[in-house]
Amino acid sequence: MHYSVSYVFYFLHWINMPLELGIWRIDEGLSRMQFSSLEFESRLEDILHRDITIAAPNWLVIGRQVATDYGKYIDLLAIDPDGNLVVIELKRDKTSRDIVAQSLDYGSWVRDLRNEDVARVFDEFNKKYHPEHVELSINEAFCKRFNVKEMPDELNESHELVIVASSLDESTERIVRYLAEEYEVRINAIFFRAFRDDDREYLSRAWLNDPTTSEHSSKEVGTKEAWNGEYYVSFGDGPRRCWEEAVKYGFISAGGGRWYSNTLNMLEPGARIWVNVPSTGYVGVGRVIESAVRADAFELDNENGDRVPASEILISSPDTFKDKDNDELAEFFVRVDWDNTVSLNKAIKETGFFGNQNSAARPRAAKWLHTVERLKKRFVVE
Repeated sequence: MHYSVSYVFYFLHWINMPLELGIWRIDEGLSRMQFSSLEFESRLEDILHRDITIAAPNWLVIGRQVATDYGKYIDLLAIDPDGNLVVIELKRDKTSRDIVAQSLDYGSWVRDLRNEDVARVFDEFNKKYHPEHVELSINEAFCKRFNVKEMPDELNESHELVIVASSLDESTERIVRYLAEEYEVRINAIFFRAFRDDDREYLSRAWLNDPTTSEHSSKEVGTKEAWNGEYYVSFGDGPRRCWEEAVKYGFISAGGGRWYSNTLNMLEPGARIWVNVPSTGYVGVGRVIESAVRADAFELDNENGDRVPASEILISSPDTFKDKDNDELAEFFVRVDWDNTVSLNKAIKETGFFGNQNSAARPRAAKWLHTVERLKKRFVVE
């Protein structure tokens, strides 16, 4: 007999319990599906190499089995849209505590990599794993992957450590959280599990700490600055949104996945935002008028002064309303009253400016304080 089958993802995470993730088959009853951690973990490196977006949609793999100066090898090395590096280490047969120590050791090596070192890692990666792309430079790969015109001037201003495993024991989860919360180490864990149902295989993923929050990732190690009340916004000008239209009609937006749109929910009416276009520079400062709404609910005034769906007015970016009624993928809009803006070709960019991969953030880094003070002068606002 053939059944129409659906799957329930059941997630538990208590402060004093290790993460538990399971999948049940629903047909004429509940049947829990089984997973195989050891067999699956041996395949994870290949899976992530082929498609790193199953871990995070805003990473680009630039290295695999990267040799360090200490005679060890980093499983995977990635880069994010801000040019920061991500060390991805698989647990495999290591003890939970060993994998934490090893990740920290790799971080101590990665932090000193210069631009030319990062480029060399990428070249070696292509030679060994992608000979068909041996002529591709890291600049070309970065711009294509993140849909920008140029890479950041300085790479690796910060780095992140990510442990990949089927599970970690309770004490190791506490250690990872302790390092992140008390010492502000950019460290996290991703849990993957493969479940089998007859001849089909399914993959589940869960993060130990929410990767979209910026309370830790935006800080600089060793600093605990008070938040200055100013919000950072990243605006990716391209197929999904147009900066020229954002200025004309008064909004910022983000979408293409909850990873990108969720952080817009922190922007409440009255909040002041400073808008950065990745790899281009800061282009605007303004005040939030209305909280985030989904694309199909966002309206603008037409030439007659009538409120109409924004889809009738915004025409410069073809993918803006592609998923307008899909909560997961839709573009979300925040209405803004601009204090000052500049065009993309006059974007403000200085050495030492703050950058972050999240669409919106409440940074507490010393670099953010410096950035805002400089931007106040450049945009002539108090």
